[in-house]
Parts: sequence; C-alpha cells; structure tokens
Amino acid sequence: MSEKVKKTEEEWREILTEEQHYVTRQKGTERPFTGQYNDHKEQGVYKCVGCGKELFRSDKKFESGTGWPSFTEPANQGHISTEADGSLGMMRTEVLCSSCDAHLGHVFPDGPNSTGLRYCINSCALDFEKEDDND
Repeated sequence: MSEKVKKTEEEWREILTEEQHYVTRQKGTERPFTGQYNDHKEQGVYKCVGCGKELFRSDKKFESGTGWPSFTEPANQGHISTEADGSLGMMRTEVLCSSCDAHLGHVFPDGPNSTGLRYCINSCALDFEKEDDND
C-alpha cells in the first residue's frame, strides 16, 4: 500500500482551483452536464487531480445520461476507497482516492451488466492523460 498524501489546507488551496477544492476537499459536487470529461471520448487514463494516482481508464467509461463521467470499475481497486455517505437525507457510497482522500463522487448499483456498478465521478476531481498513439 502506498503512503498517504498529506497536505495542509493552505497547500491544497495552492494546487487546486476553487471548484476542485470544493469538490475534492469539501465533498462537493459539480453541476451535471458541466464537467469537461462528461462527453469526453479520448483514450487514456483518468488520474486524481490531488495526487496523480491512476483512478479510471477510458475503456471502462460509459454514457450513463446522468451528467457526470461514469465508469464500470476503477483502474485498480486499491487506488480507491469507499465510505457510507448519509448526506442529503439518503444513503450512498462515497468514492475517495485511497492516497489523498479526495472526494471523487459516488458508486451506485445501477451500472451496465459487466459489473452492475456505476462510478459517478466529478470531472473536476480528475486529470486526463491521453494514451500514447504509438503503443
């Protein structure tokens, strides 16, 4: 298991935009259909905006119609963690980066048949690294 990334509030504010900080550090949510990766189709890897950990791959991304990027599974199960989330008067499962504890979004049991899961992730919690065309 990799070491935890620990930063002060001031350090987080220096490296994250206001929206990224709100979502990843304060457990916020970006407005649906506004995120840069909602309709994103390029092949590559989605990484944590806070620490660079590889979280999701484009081959597991699907169109859920919810307004947020959706994935059937993480790139590596050890790169995410989950917690029960009872906010907003309902029970959900929160998805976090296992390295820096960034709030990423939530996972729901209504995804495609391959896993039955829908990882509903905020675009602003992600950085994208395009797959090298020479592979």
